[in-house]
Amino acid sequence: MSDYMVAERELNLAELAYTQIRRMILEKELPSGMSVVEGRLADHLDISRTPVREALMRLAAEDLLVKQGSRSFAVRNVSATEFFQGIHIREILESEAISLSFNRLDRNTLENLRREVIELGETPEQTAAQWQLDDRLHLMFPRVSGNTVLLRTICELRTLTRLCEVTYPLGRVPASTREHLAILDALLDGDNNGAREAMVMHLRNVATDCMDILRGG
Repeated sequence: MSDYMVAERELNLAELAYTQIRRMILEKELPSGMSVVEGRLADHLDISRTPVREALMRLAAEDLLVKQGSRSFAVRNVSATEFFQGIHIREILESEAISLSFNRLDRNTLENLRREVIELGETPEQTAAQWQLDDRLHLMFPRVSGNTVLLRTICELRTLTRLCEVTYPLGRVPASTREHLAILDALLDGDNNGAREAMVMHLRNVATDCMDILRGG
């Protein structure tokens, strides 16, 4: 095998390791504060250490991991202050993303997404499929807007707030289902302002529920 092919294979494995470890963090298989050891992850993923090391360094650069030792990391803990600050900025950016994408959204896509929201909303526990649907809905607007900086920023903020949400499960699948439907229904009705308001209300409700959990409510 040529040096080029070996290098390309290592890059592909590093991307695979990155994707898998990132998913494990955001779906709470690796909870906040947990040590992440290169060798153990390599064995778990059945991937050699070099691509796993590259994936861990990349995740550390994205602030999903913090360095703990020469060969180990820990899943980052997000403070309550960071969470609420992140939610506030998301209100501003995600409502704006709705306006920027409003005339570009595909009606069939919205209708299909609405059906999925209803279907997954029948399961009260937060599942991996629900997190993935949540990502698709919230990231649809900045993606369709064509504003790559907006998309990247919202992705980073969603990662920040997700780390807190998986640490303190809010148990709000039924509420999120209603709120997501309110956003989609406003869009299907051609109501840009209504969709913006529904998005802001949804994020504020998430913040309120998180505050109740932190207060022991």
